Amino acid sequence: MAEKVVLSGFITVPAGGVEGVLELLPEHITLTLAEPGCLVFEVRQRAGTPTIFDVYEEFQTAEAFAAHQARVQASPWGAVTKGVERSYSVTGN
Repeated sequence: MAEKVVLSGFITVPAGGVEGVLELLPEHITLTLAEPGCLVFEVRQRAGTPTIFDVYEEFQTAEAFAAHQARVQASPWGAVTKGVERSYSVTGN
């Protein structure tokens, strides 16, 4: 059986980019949860630190995770988060 892929960590958004991230976040979550193989997808703005968003993802397989990454790169979310700092750990890929 293929190993589940888990990503956890956070993104740090420049202060001027927070509004754009918040605007696109609901659609990004909806689209990701609809992807084949997505088990859990959570992105939450950190209380008290509005430029940090905590991220937790689970995908059934490495292939499902790779497909998610490819979709994100070509999406409006990918464009608005292109310059953010990512601090993630990924297991199972």
